[in-house]
Amino acid sequence: MTYCRASRCGELFGVESRLVRRCWRKWSSPVTLRNTTETYGPVSKLTHWRIALRIIGLIWLGWYMVDLTYYHEWQKFSLMAHRALGMVVLLLAALKIAWVIGSKLPDFVGSQKPWERAAASATHHLLYLVMLLVPLTGYIISTSNGDPIPFFGWFDIPALFTAGTQVRDIAIDVHYYLAYAVAVIVLMHAAGALKHQFIVKDGTLGRIV
Repeated sequence: MTYCRASRCGELFGVESRLVRRCWRKWSSPVTLRNTTETYGPVSKLTHWRIALRIIGLIWLGWYMVDLTYYHEWQKFSLMAHRALGMVVLLLAALKIAWVIGSKLPDFVGSQKPWERAAASATHHLLYLVMLLVPLTGYIISTSNGDPIPFFGWFDIPALFTAGTQVRDIAIDVHYYLAYAVAVIVLMHAAGALKHQFIVKDGTLGRIV
């Protein structure tokens, strides 16, 4: 049963890879890989949506897992998938932040007021922070006793260190509350983007799709 579920995840990763290649061919060119002053480049777009979809999935999966008993047929697979996808988000977040540092962000659209620009900038920085902290605390929790994190049966992510009970308990609390913070920040971010796209109609959302 676990093998079948892992195979299904492999199929999903394959579908995603094909979509990524298709989007890459659509967005990329020899001179537009980086962001411009008007829009985001293909690297920023791909990392943005790959992270966004995984964060939404992880939030749902985390809430779903809460009600599962230890003997539920989906408990072990759900926990393994949550941990593995969390490590993917950590890797993608690190790559995204490195790319943001090396590639200038597009200018704010002219219709945005100063307080809206400040709020957007603060939201982005908060997202970058929690995209690192949530999976990092998840890693500490999952490897606190020295066990590796299995990645859908393909390979193991090793435990780089073991954490004591006190550190693990702190990581659990931080992970729990930051997960809710992520949900709130994501909703704020999405609401702001939709407002500018459909109410203000300044094309903000179009720059990242």
